[in-house]
Amino acid sequence: MEQEYASTLLETAVNELSRLPGIGRKTALRLALHILRQDEKYGIELGEAIINLRNGIRYCTTCHNISETDTCPICSNPSRDASTVCVVESVKDVMSFENTRQFNGLYHVLGGVISPMDGIGPDQLEIESLVERVANGGVKEVILALSATMEGETTNFYIYRRLGTLPVKITQLARGVSVGNEIEYTDEITLGRSLLNRTLFSESFNQHLQ
Repeated sequence: MEQEYASTLLETAVNELSRLPGIGRKTALRLALHILRQDEKYGIELGEAIINLRNGIRYCTTCHNISETDTCPICSNPSRDASTVCVVESVKDVMSFENTRQFNGLYHVLGGVISPMDGIGPDQLEIESLVERVANGGVKEVILALSATMEGETTNFYIYRRLGTLPVKITQLARGVSVGNEIEYTDEITLGRSLLNRTLFSESFNQHLQ
């Protein structure tokens, strides 16, 4: 039985909040009532922050990380090693790697992984732009840093084959990251060690062929 609300405005707020990932209707109601209990300034600032986030954030034209400008702060930083590109699934993964303070290269955000069951193919991801980026020269190493899931491994193999004819070293994270684990849930120490101890992807690829 659906809960009845004393106000259609409250019901609308609950409906919208409950659309957020991990937020059920009970939690959405608690959040809405919490906002109502605060002073008017709090609600206005919260609303403006959300509007500014939606209108002000764009995606870096080089790596597809979130940015407030056409080129994100990481790509535009001259002290970063532009010859090494770490390929990740999402913006959250960039944040995870940055928190380790073990990587000084650049990133390439795919926007997901290949997952036929979810209707996600290579064309829905930023794989072609990665190939073009490497083909344009300057990139000496591509680190495949996707989650150790079946979808992540499938995406790794696809990228490896697409980059196979280009003069670039392709590596992957050392298996400090357990099979089945997603990058964002891996602790910083393990993630940092896996990055520093990365291995040639061809070694893993050949093992799969045997």
